[in-house]
Amino acid sequence: MTDFLVAALYKFVALPDYQDLRKPLLQACVKNHVKGTLLLATEGINGTIAGPVDGVRKVVEFLRRDPRFLDLEIKQSHAASPPFHRMKVRLKKEIVTMGVPGIDPNQIVGTYVDPESWNALLEDPEVIVIDTRNDYEVAIGTFRGATNPELKTFRDFPDWLRKEFAKRKNPKVAMFCTGGIRCEKSTAFLKEEGVKEVFHLHGGILKYLENVPEDQSLWEGECFVFDQRVSVKHGLEVGSYTLCRACRNPISESDCTTAEFVDGVSCPHCHAHTTAEQKAGFAERQKQMELASARLEAMPVLYSFRRCPYAMRARLALSVSEQACVVREVALKNRPEELYAASSKGTVPVLVLANGEVIDESLAVMQWALQQRDPEGWLPSAGHEKEMRALIASNDGDFKFHLDRYKYATRYEGVVAEEHRDKASAFLQQLDQRLQDSAYLFGEQPSLADMAIAPFVRQFSIADSAWFQQQPWPRLIAWLEAFINSPRFASIMTKRVTWEQTHDPLIVDWRLP
Repeated sequence: MTDFLVAALYKFVALPDYQDLRKPLLQACVKNHVKGTLLLATEGINGTIAGPVDGVRKVVEFLRRDPRFLDLEIKQSHAASPPFHRMKVRLKKEIVTMGVPGIDPNQIVGTYVDPESWNALLEDPEVIVIDTRNDYEVAIGTFRGATNPELKTFRDFPDWLRKEFAKRKNPKVAMFCTGGIRCEKSTAFLKEEGVKEVFHLHGGILKYLENVPEDQSLWEGECFVFDQRVSVKHGLEVGSYTLCRACRNPISESDCTTAEFVDGVSCPHCHAHTTAEQKAGFAERQKQMELASARLEAMPVLYSFRRCPYAMRARLALSVSEQACVVREVALKNRPEELYAASSKGTVPVLVLANGEVIDESLAVMQWALQQRDPEGWLPSAGHEKEMRALIASNDGDFKFHLDRYKYATRYEGVVAEEHRDKASAFLQQLDQRLQDSAYLFGEQPSLADMAIAPFVRQFSIADSAWFQQQPWPRLIAWLEAFINSPRFASIMTKRVTWEQTHDPLIVDWRLP
């Protein structure tokens, strides 16, 4: 099972150049296949990211190269599936929106309390313990005996605090939130308001659930998190809640058994507050999501490498047949485990059909695609089939053998590149002769043979393009140029990012414009 590292982070620090930080930070995340949301403002950084363990660590290292983030604290947890679907770095006025100007946690803040010492404050009858999170977060879990301000947004908190402490003399206050960032501002606000004894949970609920054993814990319920996990439990294990797609409230397993729950349409929290028209809109959205999911499940998955001639000819056949695929571009120096799981050969192309059948030979992929649909008549007629198969076999046999030793001579001990170039040229001369009376190898229209062979001739030509252009093969050179400049070839040579399991599915519809 793939392990995804989740890193929650924040730091209040003066960032007058925060706008200039956005682009390089986003690039670092994308380069390392990390997703999530990070907020930048003049007051600091805040957010959560997730991805491969090494990728997240490289992003954190990138941040810490800036001296202002050298002591950046990270709260880590793990997930079995990607918690985020895309990466966003946003510029904001505040990294947590309280709406009170002049509050600066770098200048004044409450007293930090480590998770191991937090229980003592909870059990002190003279301490007012306040949950600073929104009401829907508090609803699924909080500390025993904590006060719930029933906030709709964090902007409501300052007014609630002013009213609450206007009637109290010399209060002793302890605050907590998910990761600690809200408490930084909350305690700074209270200190500015004149409250002297103000404490907050260092690292927030997440650090408490990570560090404090469950049998010693005063936490009740689960902790809401702003990613696909929805909630976590002690030890930061993934919780039991899901999200209502209509109102975005967390819903429990029991909520899903009620009459008010309709997947994607309503739940006990929102059923009475949405109109029939709204419910109809939610139902249509849910229908489209399910159709898209079903379409995705029905699509074959193609493992490919852009410059591999075997993969090229497979993509050409998929393109002409207009067979949409989920494409996974692989790096041959770092092939994913999923490729080997599909085919132990670990070579491209590999096509995994919706029924689980695996096709791991390029000609077989071409054959399968053209059997689905062959609008340009690439499959050979009975009269040409034997000859066409023999020509392709010569390409894949002797010609490919000499091509490899010509183009990649340094990989083979004792090989003289020019000798293999000359031996490969005999096959190219044969192709040039076949093109003497027709535009393509088997007539006036492209065929399976043209598309199966052309990627390899292209590979030969670019080994020494100047030499190739000087050869007495005018018809072959014209044939190759027509192939390379065709819309069909352009459609299958689009550059794509190397696939990682953390990526959204890349659906490719090969139809030409």
